[in-house]
Amino acid sequence: MEAHDDDLRHFEAHGAPALPEAEEQGYVERDGARIWYSAYGAGPAVILLHGGLGHSGNWGHQVPSLVETGRRVVLIDSRGHGRSTRDSRPYSYELMASDVLAVMDRVQLDKAAVVGWSDGACTGLVLARQVPARIAGVFFFACNMDPSGTKEFESTAVIDRCFRRHAKDYAELSSTPDAFDDFVAAVGEMMSTQPNYSASDLAEIRVPVAIVQGEHDEFIKGEHAEYLARSIPRAELLRLSDVSHFAPLQRPELFNGAMHRFLDQVLPVGE
Repeated sequence: MEAHDDDLRHFEAHGAPALPEAEEQGYVERDGARIWYSAYGAGPAVILLHGGLGHSGNWGHQVPSLVETGRRVVLIDSRGHGRSTRDSRPYSYELMASDVLAVMDRVQLDKAAVVGWSDGACTGLVLARQVPARIAGVFFFACNMDPSGTKEFESTAVIDRCFRRHAKDYAELSSTPDAFDDFVAAVGEMMSTQPNYSASDLAEIRVPVAIVQGEHDEFIKGEHAEYLARSIPRAELLRLSDVSHFAPLQRPELFNGAMHRFLDQVLPVGE
């Protein structure tokens, strides 16, 4: 029976399940920052990119499932998030995409699929457009590609619980543990003004893409997900029932099932 954490009470209290022991981890020094990464397992590679204000530990339900099915998993703490540092420049998705490429080079990944959640999804799609030869496909969960795709913010108990967990994790992991408010403001500025992909930009994307939307997403308009699926050549639209922006935590079996089906299509195990 699948465990549910629909209201994120367990996540607030305990975080996601602990990650397994990494086979490789470290930092890539690049462009004014130290970018933390870790790698697990062997086989066709998938990079998991977490959402804004979070960190790689939020993928605790997904990493073991992927490793058990014969995949190599690479986690990256986005610039300024988790264990990664940043310089004084504003956040941008293009800058974070370049960080992902630097990690791919460090761990000798010529090509990988990307599973992105919220800001991580946007970063994955930036990569798909900029370096399609390196990206086997993008599982794009819960994100917009221009500011019109977001709903007007309304605080909820679920969002508040997630935010409190993020604040606690930031204090424990960051090299600037007392700077959470400044961190939130800087990331929020990026979210409110970026990305700015046009329909013609989206039409240039040639890698396989799944646009994945939770039924009750608190931040992303359903019609925006439909627009992305129409605008990206051969993209598919997947709807996940009874979950919100936090599906990987709320109902991991549902999320993982959709993720595995996509990965098996774009980068099958055994090839």
